[in-house]
Amino acid sequence: MYSRQIRKLVLVTALASAAGAQPVAAADDWYPSRWGKDDTLGAVNLITADSVAAAARLVKTGKRYALGMEVSRDTPAFGSRTVETFVVSNGAIFNNAGEPIGQGKVTGNDDWGLVFFGVGTQIDGLGHVGIDHTYYNGTDIHDFYHQSGLKKFSTSDIPPIVTRGVLIDVLGYLQATAPDKVMTVDGHAMLKPEVAINQAAIEGALARQGIALAKGDVVLLNTGYMALADSDAVRYMAAQPGLGKAGALYLAGFDPVAVGGETFGLEIQPGEVADVYLPVHQELLAKRGIYILENIVTRELAADQAWEFMFVLGQARLKGTVQMIINPVALR
Repeated sequence: MYSRQIRKLVLVTALASAAGAQPVAAADDWYPSRWGKDDTLGAVNLITADSVAAAARLVKTGKRYALGMEVSRDTPAFGSRTVETFVVSNGAIFNNAGEPIGQGKVTGNDDWGLVFFGVGTQIDGLGHVGIDHTYYNGTDIHDFYHQSGLKKFSTSDIPPIVTRGVLIDVLGYLQATAPDKVMTVDGHAMLKPEVAINQAAIEGALARQGIALAKGDVVLLNTGYMALADSDAVRYMAAQPGLGKAGALYLAGFDPVAVGGETFGLEIQPGEVADVYLPVHQELLAKRGIYILENIVTRELAADQAWEFMFVLGQARLKGTVQMIINPVALR
């Protein structure tokens, strides 16, 4: 235990001295959670009956937006992640003879798959990324990890997320104020891959849109970069614009339930500091219990200037899962 505390102290000292890092008062100051030492849900605790009702009042036109991308074996994905779908037809389900059954001559199909749940549009659960094997609320890896499924932090335990959604149009803001940070590929404008989204761009975009963030929001970032996935998947995966650490800390100050973007990792890839990997994931998931949403389809929201809306997510409830493929919905 003593050596573990020393390792944490060394880690905190290193983070505090890194460029742009904020000083941390003590080694364990990010846990226990403000919702109690046994909490496993994190920022979803911010959603209340009143906030759900307030989100519902944002629906004025009845227009629906699917925020999830279609997923297949060709979907660009991190590392070796993939999806394979298999269809079993007719008699293989019912009688193994391939013949219609009964007087109604019923036939049918079934399907199964080999699926990484971190492909396409997805939610990262609180068991996804930690700091030196310590995860949200100071939970040691040995307290929840099992090869057959997580014993805590399963995405199946996340309650329905129904709250106000906010789109921050970083692309539109930088097109107007810093066009050198924008490129065009096949007629689609998008941020250049080296662009880190930090406080100034977030503040500027919100001011331009005339909107403010509030506690319990789901915050989505529009960068235009998903368009590249359709034309050049290799380039799309090689490097991506995204949230920088300072930007993540700034957004975290508003107490969002989740932060999402169009790319496979939300944060800028490669990172801002050499040999510092996934600092935004660590700040949001591990330290604050703020969920991360990746590969969110924002282009239609941006085209309609739908800056705020009712956000609805009810993910598939597969027990023990670290991540889950999702299709959240925006209503306005």
